[in-house]
Amino acid sequence: MSGAATLQQVHTEEVRCRVLPDGRLSREDAARYIGMKAKTLAMWALTGTGPRVVKVGGRVFYYKDELDKFIRGE
Repeated sequence: MSGAATLQQVHTEEVRCRVLPDGRLSREDAARYIGMKAKTLAMWALTGTGPRVVKVGGRVFYYKDELDKFIRGE
């Protein structure tokens, strides 16, 4: 098949995560959403890198819009 274009199969995986009505995700759901481990997000929060963290009542949340920006490199 010289000269023929080869097709690359793309596999996608459905990820389920809970998004609150205001767009917040828990650290575990945020990690699942971006394909990282929750511990990695925790370390990024400690060092001030990674997506923006919001604390509400002592719990840590991430906004979906902020996660999307982080994924896009914005």
